[in-house]
Amino acid sequence: MFEKFKKTNKKPVSISEEEIVKGSIPNHIAIIMDGNGRWAKKRSLPRTAGHHEGMKVVKRVTKLASRLGVKTLTVYAFSTENWKRPEDEVNYLLRLPQEFLGTFLPELIEENVRVRIMGNKEAIPAHTQKAVDKAVHDTKHNTGLVLNFALNYGGRAEILDAVNHILLDYQEGNLHKKIDEDVFDQYLMSAGLQDPDLLIRTSGEIRLSNFMLWQLAYTEFWFTDVLWPDFKEKHLLEAIHAYQKRGRRFGGV
Repeated sequence: MFEKFKKTNKKPVSISEEEIVKGSIPNHIAIIMDGNGRWAKKRSLPRTAGHHEGMKVVKRVTKLASRLGVKTLTVYAFSTENWKRPEDEVNYLLRLPQEFLGTFLPELIEENVRVRIMGNKEAIPAHTQKAVDKAVHDTKHNTGLVLNFALNYGGRAEILDAVNHILLDYQEGNLHKKIDEDVFDQYLMSAGLQDPDLLIRTSGEIRLSNFMLWQLAYTEFWFTDVLWPDFKEKHLLEAIHAYQKRGRRFGGV
């Protein structure tokens, strides 16, 4: 099934924003931004150059998603497994939010975008935390698209953290309800957000990489061989167009 999706993504689809907005727009799009390192290697550049170029793509995709009426855009910026990478690359990745939010924040405010963070923020450097906290604070009253950064995030860690908080609340007498999906959702880092309708992964890889494991249960997946720094507005339109052609039954008929 996944292989079929991958192959169909290779066919160019020429479709305009005007055509897309006539159909069903996914409320929540999640993106695994993959391929920065390979993009740089193909150009004999350091991997950090690919990451820098990839942040420019986030800007373009955010603006287009906002224009289309997407309510939430979640981007996988840094995973709990990314700490295994070389130290200089990790340090660069954790400086990117400061650079990105420092330069893009005025535009986010102007476009009514609200910044949100999902992940273990306490483990990231102080300068990164400061930039993130400022962006969250300065956009907290915005009512448009939510730009949700998954930063030092892992799906398994999120689920374990939720379970431990539930147990603690039970022990302290603060939780008296039966645990169902709605209650469990409130203990996740994505609490308050609708589950993703559409997941996009670039670079040709077909796996979730520990990303939003609970939330993606009924999400539509779209894979493309395009490396993230080469991802254009037309590719987002193509992904949404593919989403609009699918029938979502959520286990029904």
